[in-house]
Amino acid sequence: MITISDTAQAHFVKLLADQPEGTHIRVFVISPGTAQAECGVSYCPPDAAEADDVELPFNGFSAMVDEKSAPFLDDASIDFVTDQLGSQLTLKAPNAKMRKVSGDAPLVERIEYIIQSEINPQLASHGGNIMLVEITEAGVAVLQFGGGCNGCSQVDITLKDGIEKQLLDMFPTELTGVRDVTEHEHGEHSYA
Repeated sequence: MITISDTAQAHFVKLLADQPEGTHIRVFVISPGTAQAECGVSYCPPDAAEADDVELPFNGFSAMVDEKSAPFLDDASIDFVTDQLGSQLTLKAPNAKMRKVSGDAPLVERIEYIIQSEINPQLASHGGNIMLVEITEAGVAVLQFGGGCNGCSQVDITLKDGIEKQLLDMFPTELTGVRDVTEHEHGEHSYA
């Protein structure tokens, strides 16, 4: 479920040494499965553990995960890195905004998962996003661009060389193409 690097484990052990005995860490997701999902790590004193928590044992401590957050922390990783600017604890949870779907899930669910977990995070760096509108009978994924992508001068390149290529590579026998139905209006919200 959650991978914690050796350096992060050592960091947690050091932090927990100053806490009351029996204190562990809690890894959680606020608003799991939504675009507003945020992950966090906190102390979990012994009296804060819930009966339905998932306990993940590590070297010198446990990570407690509440039942609601657990499926959204699948494939999550925590690392502690040090560079010239200092040290930083990083938590990556690719499934926090949308629960990971199985390979035999309907095509719509699998495409929406890829959009939310892989494509939209890339587009977010420019303030943009996409949404799956439908999949036609001919196997064309119909998308709508939003945010900074709406009206962007590079949207055709993003669609054809980026999104379409990625989706066709991932679903070669199920998709035949990708189409944009956005009525692009260039404005202050547009990127580039």
